[in-house]
Amino acid sequence: MKPDLEVVQIGHGQSFKAWEHGYPFHTVRWHFHPELEIHQVVATSGHYYIGDFIGEFDPGNLVLTGPNLPHNWVSHVAEGTVIPLRNRVLQFPEDLLARIAELFPETGGFDALFALSRRGALFSDACSADCAPLLAELIHAKGPRRASLFLMLLARLAEDSGAVALSSDTYLPDPSGFMSAGVNKALAFINDNLTEDFGEADLAQTAGMSASGFSRSFRKHTGMGVVEYVNRLRINLACQMLMNEPESTVTDICYAVGFNNLSNFNRQFLRRKGMPPSRFRALLEGNRAFAA
Repeated sequence: MKPDLEVVQIGHGQSFKAWEHGYPFHTVRWHFHPELEIHQVVATSGHYYIGDFIGEFDPGNLVLTGPNLPHNWVSHVAEGTVIPLRNRVLQFPEDLLARIAELFPETGGFDALFALSRRGALFSDACSADCAPLLAELIHAKGPRRASLFLMLLARLAEDSGAVALSSDTYLPDPSGFMSAGVNKALAFINDNLTEDFGEADLAQTAGMSASGFSRSFRKHTGMGVVEYVNRLRINLACQMLMNEPESTVTDICYAVGFNNLSNFNRQFLRRKGMPPSRFRALLEGNRAFAA
């Protein structure tokens, strides 16, 4: 299921777009855009989709999505129901944060916020409550007050210690694990042979290290053991196949991504995604049917 490109038109003389809309609405679909987006739900509950993440939302749901990260919010309302105001949205180009940092070095904390946006970030209820009046006023603000509200909003997001990443860190390229030549070779081997049968001994040999030395080094650089790392990548691949290969059964996908036991696959999927693969696919079908 490929996302649609949304063309974000930022007005002349403006550095960002702030707006609100109801439901249904033409932008409510599986889509992406180069701009970052702050999205707060005002009314309704339902499921939301950020990259390979699926979660449930209620009023107050506050999310930041990064450049080209696909997303969608689907409300659970009766067919034909019209919601006058469902959410407020703020969209801005990614270089705006860099330009702000050049003018105001005090805003260096925005770097971490931008990095988090690449996976999508869900903010705490307290942060959402603080941001709600800022976003509401920002929609109609003009002049210096508009710019001031924008900076206040970003500052509040940046200081939220309760913010959590949503999409898998492997959904987009992440070079953080490539920290040494030996481990780099092993990681490349995993990527090239992810769906094949291999063990830690094979990786240690590829890295040119002893089994014990490799195990310590791998955990140091990735933060997890080999089995956990490989299972995570295989589950992420399974998500992509569930999203893009509706003709493949769950069992087909289980073996295609490298698992040799359906029960273990279902258990690992549930652990990492909070739902079994059949439920994940059913929700995707709901999103696809809605967008049709």
